[in-house]
Amino acid sequence: MKIYLYFEGEKIIQTSGIGRAMKHQMAALTSAGIDFSIEPCEDYDILHINTVGPSSYGMIKKARKLGKKVIYHAHSTEEDFRNSFVLSNQIAPLFKKHLVSLYSKADYIITPTPYSKKLLEGYGITLPIAALSNGIDLKRFEPDAGKIRAFRNYFSLMPEDKVVISVGLYFDRKGILDFVEVAKRLPQYQFIWFGYTPLYSIPKHIRQVITHDHPSNVLFPGYIKGDMIEGAYAGADCFFFPSKEETEGIVVLEGLAARQNIVLRDIGVFEPWMKSAVNCYKGRNVDEFCELVQGVVEKTLPDVSEAGHQTAQERSIEAVGQGLKKIYEEVLAK
Repeated sequence: MKIYLYFEGEKIIQTSGIGRAMKHQMAALTSAGIDFSIEPCEDYDILHINTVGPSSYGMIKKARKLGKKVIYHAHSTEEDFRNSFVLSNQIAPLFKKHLVSLYSKADYIITPTPYSKKLLEGYGITLPIAALSNGIDLKRFEPDAGKIRAFRNYFSLMPEDKVVISVGLYFDRKGILDFVEVAKRLPQYQFIWFGYTPLYSIPKHIRQVITHDHPSNVLFPGYIKGDMIEGAYAGADCFFFPSKEETEGIVVLEGLAARQNIVLRDIGVFEPWMKSAVNCYKGRNVDEFCELVQGVVEKTLPDVSEAGHQTAQERSIEAVGQGLKKIYEEVLAK
């Protein structure tokens, strides 16, 4: 059995969740002993396609001519396309039609969560759909004193400084405006938003907040990877992720793997695997976010990081590898 993993525009997606999903899939297949290629080839059994750009249809068409099976990994939905780039809301209905057209050309669909599976079924897609996490590299995010020290030194943080972080693109959908509003109300803490999106591609009101209209206790250092971001996950006092829509949220898995206490928005994608006051804390508005973030930072709320780490373990790269192997075997058997 050989799998052709296809990701269109690798350089464009490398800083996104789909880019991380690519690395996770490669690691998962390696852990499961499954032969795969990310380079163009014809000696494969299944095309496992992950992107929905202009070359995707051609790739599926070619696979069909070769008599290959096709699995579509549905990372994108209309819902998580909205409230992102300039004109995304106007384009969203057309984007949905595009997704349905592409996804329906597969033999089987994989999507990260039961929530995103339900959305796809609601689009009228009748193909078999499996919910399988994108997975997480547990070893990479295990707390490391050297990485934590490097993170705090880089931002000139004193031992007594309290830090709240988030990770994501500069999208309204990611909750960036609520992140800044919570920071305004909690000036005693340092807030850091990791991630980057070209400013020309986002709406003016978001661009204005990032460049000018945010309090002095908020930093936007851009996209940072490696030891620094791993140290940030483990070395912060709270990971606050107020996203309004996700298909999974790989950064949440990263925070869980780092044994961090996490504050989330109470949205459908986190049901049923994230439970408030069990492995995270969930809020619905700025008032609740402020209360929860403060409770986590000041440790007046119970520490739920170990239960969170257990949730990450259930979604390890190795577990995902076995899940993919089972799906591949099922598709080939048909």
